[in-house]
Amino acid sequence: MTNYIEIESVSDGIPANLVRQDLKFKTGKFVWKVRFNIPLNPKTVNNVNLYVTSADQTPLKTSIRYDADNNMIEIEPLEPYAKEESYFLNITKNIESRGGQKLKKEIRIQFKV
Repeated sequence: MTNYIEIESVSDGIPANLVRQDLKFKTGKFVWKVRFNIPLNPKTVNNVNLYVTSADQTPLKTSIRYDADNNMIEIEPLEPYAKEESYFLNITKNIESRGGQKLKKEIRIQFKV
């Protein structure tokens, strides 16, 4: 299978093999799916706590959905990514479980479409 995005870097302490691609077709609107192992507090799943920026830190407009049945967040760009430009997926420590536990560390993944 062809990789449609190039993972350029992953936050320290996050195993690179946890970042996987499962794509059936190529578009400029790659949707990130982030799975958690426990239910989340939906109030903390928002574009302040999860966001995508360009290399110069300009935020991209995204749609963020939380699938509570699968403990998965989807981050979809509202405009296509530019080819050969680096972007960052940022997941802050402010994401909370239903029990109020926050992520231990921020996750930052650098990628290129």
